[in-house]
Amino acid sequence: MEIKVVTNNDKEFVMSIDRHVDDTGYANRVYTKSGYIIWEDSQPIGIIVHCILWEHIPFMNFIFIKEDYRSKGFAKQAIIRWENEMKNQGYKMTLISTQADEGAQHLYRKLGYIDCGGLVFHNTPFDQPMEIFFRKVL
Repeated sequence: MEIKVVTNNDKEFVMSIDRHVDDTGYANRVYTKSGYIIWEDSQPIGIIVHCILWEHIPFMNFIFIKEDYRSKGFAKQAIIRWENEMKNQGYKMTLISTQADEGAQHLYRKLGYIDCGGLVFHNTPFDQPMEIFFRKVL
């Protein structure tokens, strides 16, 4: 398994998974190198999207593994490789989040992430279960 920075050639795959990104947003991911494709046996099997908060903290705001490849350790491997990439770029800590009703929180804790807060958007246009945030010192 490997992760590679997104290129213009990956647009169709990424946009088939991430319905939140438009053409401009995708071009920004390519330009800022803030998106990665997760590959297994020369096949794209998932994506990671991150941003940099406050100019110095990478925040993984999206990870997706295709259904046929779930529960096989690919998300774990991809996150570890992403963390190593962020560390190699000089970052000291990463943040990740997930909704309170999603199972990803258990994986994040197993990888050494520590709960560090949450957001609640009840009675807003973004109503959803609480978003839990996790931090990890690299």
